[in-house]
Amino acid sequence: MNTSIELHPISDGETQESIDRRIDEACEGMHQIYKSGKYPELTVERTWSPHNPVLVGEVSRPNAYRWYLKRELKRLLRKGAKIKIQASRDLVDLNDPKLLEFVDERRADFTKKKLFLFSPERFELSIQRLEHYTGTSAHQFQKYILLTNYSMHMEAFVDRFPNCVQPLRQVQMPAYHHEIDENQGVSIINIGVGPSNAKNLTDHVSVLRPDAMVMVGHCGGIRNHQEIGDFVLASGYMRADHVMDEALPLNVPVAPSSMLNDYLEQALSEHQIKFRLGTVYTTQDRNWELNLKRTLVDLKQSRSLAIDMESATVAANGFRYRVPNATLLCVSDKPLHGQPKLPSEAMEFYRETQKKHVDIAIRALDLVRKDWPEGMPNSSLRSIDEPLMEGSED
Repeated sequence: MNTSIELHPISDGETQESIDRRIDEACEGMHQIYKSGKYPELTVERTWSPHNPVLVGEVSRPNAYRWYLKRELKRLLRKGAKIKIQASRDLVDLNDPKLLEFVDERRADFTKKKLFLFSPERFELSIQRLEHYTGTSAHQFQKYILLTNYSMHMEAFVDRFPNCVQPLRQVQMPAYHHEIDENQGVSIINIGVGPSNAKNLTDHVSVLRPDAMVMVGHCGGIRNHQEIGDFVLASGYMRADHVMDEALPLNVPVAPSSMLNDYLEQALSEHQIKFRLGTVYTTQDRNWELNLKRTLVDLKQSRSLAIDMESATVAANGFRYRVPNATLLCVSDKPLHGQPKLPSEAMEFYRETQKKHVDIAIRALDLVRKDWPEGMPNSSLRSIDEPLMEGSED
């Protein structure tokens, strides 16, 4: 396919209809190139950048995150960029032994600015794994993501959005999607228990470039004055999960999005819910109480007020892949105070909190959508090799 598409900067007086039509045609052109067996290649000329005036990058499965490409192309054209789209090399078969060379992130040159964060091969691999694990298509994922490890939160989501998209078969990490035009809705994914699952899912969902990712889970309360049913917002994390140590060393500070926390606080206040803000300790050991001495030292030194098994992992991968994220936990037990999680008490707690928990998270995301329809600012997540997309200025 020899088709070449050129996008010129937005001119004074150009109508929104004309702009949208040009960008839609460009995105459809990328899709057709991909269908022909080639990677679409974008060349972006940026007259405002003396250090990186021309950047080139390839994409795969452009229809899977078309909403995102449309938004970012429009941003570039507004700034005065010139963009050329054409067919590049043949698609790499995922059964090709050389695939791992293309998806190995350690081979990336972090001294050079990139057009996209992921290689097209990595994008293709992650899309297929995401669809396998969640039982839904990539294009159905919305720009706001909730992560949970409880089926009851999934049920509460369905109660709120009875027409949401659901998997047609049993899968390991089911995803439900409340679809809105331009993927402005909310998706919820049951990632299961533990940091390995949390890393696995966020490795793959990050290629879709969600605008926000919130962990909605339960935790053990550590402080005397916490009560069962209180909520916790993470201001920081003690990373004792260890599955991310090589990818993101422990000396790299990781914190949730302060902006997302502000919206979650507003939603909690509207519901008149008691909560505390502080450090969440994430462990890889579900039975940490059986080896208490080491954990207790960490809990005291980190001033943690809650312990769970996923939050720090989600936050670390969110930071790594530039996805704004936050943690909304509910205290389900207090093992250090003689209130371990036991069947009868747990079931009563679940019945009382499941709807409220999901409602608070969705309310916060509704506020984000209202205030930032074009995506929340994420400059705190950018690095020196930041991709051009997402409004990077350098």
